[in-house]
Amino acid sequence: MDAKSLLDGLMGHITSAAGSATAKGGLADKAKSAWDNQSPLGKGAIAGGLLGLLLTGNAKKLMKTGVKVGGAALIGGLAYKAYEDWKSGKAAAPSTEGPVALPEPTNTRFLPAEPAAANDLALHLVQAMVSAAKADGHVTAEESSKIRSQLAQLGLGIEAEQMISKELEAPLDAGRIAALARTEEEAAELYAASLLVIDPDGPAEKGYLALLAARLNLPAGLVDHLHAKVAQLS
Repeated sequence: MDAKSLLDGLMGHITSAAGSATAKGGLADKAKSAWDNQSPLGKGAIAGGLLGLLLTGNAKKLMKTGVKVGGAALIGGLAYKAYEDWKSGKAAAPSTEGPVALPEPTNTRFLPAEPAAANDLALHLVQAMVSAAKADGHVTAEESSKIRSQLAQLGLGIEAEQMISKELEAPLDAGRIAALARTEEEAAELYAASLLVIDPDGPAEKGYLALLAARLNLPAGLVDHLHAKVAQLS
């Protein structure tokens, strides 16, 4: 399964959709260009309702990052920046200097260059995003059934269809998502991906994020930095 293309397609269209509604000038053009360059696999996923599942309040924030659109690069850059600031002892507060500039941490644990490792990470990030999107209970059985019925028409491949269907049907379980992390860096990325598709102020979402952070064994300071970086995207 080409999980990286699926993730990039989802994130690319999220930023493109947000840009068409809210951005001005070159940044909107940049998002449109990024979406136009997405693979058919990534674009196909959008038509199946996955975009609607993940657009839960933070999509407009993604448009203001100023980085090249790409799911793994965006999430990896966000987690990398938060991780480095936490390690260096900086205060976990959004900067007053404007939107955060996210790096592309190529050839690090945040953005591995080896294709198999990159694809595995992308798969786990998609799983984390779908799980987090269900945290507030708005994904009903009827909505899940509708998405699943459309998957076969998207050309994603049987493995992608099975993964998404399984994630939609699975009970909400932060521990299961946390078990996907192999390193502290990946744990930070799974949390960041979840945070991007969730309303962190909702009671149910707060509970899910707190449980996810605990299961991931993330230090409280690192969690604070991740929240600060996402807040700075707005």
